[in-house]
Amino acid sequence: MSEQNTTQQVWLVTGAGRGMGVHLAQAALAAGHAVVATGRDPQRVQDAIGAHENLLPVALDVTDPAAAETAVAAAVERFGRIDVLVNNAGNFYAGFFEEISPQQFRAQMETNFFGPLNVTRAVLPVMRRQRSGHVITITSAAGIIGQEFCSAYAASKFALEGWMESLQFDVAPYGVDTTIVEPGFFRTELLVEGASSIWPELSIEDYAERTTSTIAAWKAMNGQQGGDPAKLGAALVTIAAMDTPPLRFVAGADVVTGVEQKANLLLEQVDAHRELSSAMAIDEN
Repeated sequence: MSEQNTTQQVWLVTGAGRGMGVHLAQAALAAGHAVVATGRDPQRVQDAIGAHENLLPVALDVTDPAAAETAVAAAVERFGRIDVLVNNAGNFYAGFFEEISPQQFRAQMETNFFGPLNVTRAVLPVMRRQRSGHVITITSAAGIIGQEFCSAYAASKFALEGWMESLQFDVAPYGVDTTIVEPGFFRTELLVEGASSIWPELSIEDYAERTTSTIAAWKAMNGQQGGDPAKLGAALVTIAAMDTPPLRFVAGADVVTGVEQKANLLLEQVDAHRELSSAMAIDEN
């Protein structure tokens, strides 16, 4: 994408009606780029971001592949190309595994995992024709570090990480870059009950006390998160302008510490049983 670095980029940002998506869209617009901002309600998207001559609000439910195709067609019709896709739309089905209903678990995967796949599948033909582009997917600290009460959410984000790590090999020959973004706790609406956070449908006595106290703790965190989403938006604008953007970007001091600890733990786990792990070859003699 180096040839695009000194010119206006066209961004397509999902989940731009609230939270992180609003800040991402505003940062791109402030940098002089054009933004196709998507959400279920385009009017809400425009109201949240603010009217701008380079803004195109578009209706999009990321779980609907046909809607993704329609949104991409609208973007190309208005701006002629798509340079940066930001897969940002998502939600949070919180709870202990046994208390999250099968329907809730599948709904989590539909939005957080299959949603980005739907949108990216619609965008990649445009980027391949251009022989340039950049797919940025927002995962989470929970996409690399499993956490209590987050089995469904972490599963969806771990899936995104595996998909994105592999996608880079598919699209690099066509000039398309990929970046995984792993945010920690940013002051967005992710923890707002009924907006992006959904509590478990099932109730099991063994978990009852822990569920009550954990939900209370999550609710108390809302509005107290240390990360500034406007700064993350600005950081992604910087990354999208790089000749060689990073394959992974850890966003937030809390995640930097957590990822370092996870990396060290993985090395410790490999070393703990190195001899046994390495003694699996077929004995040909």
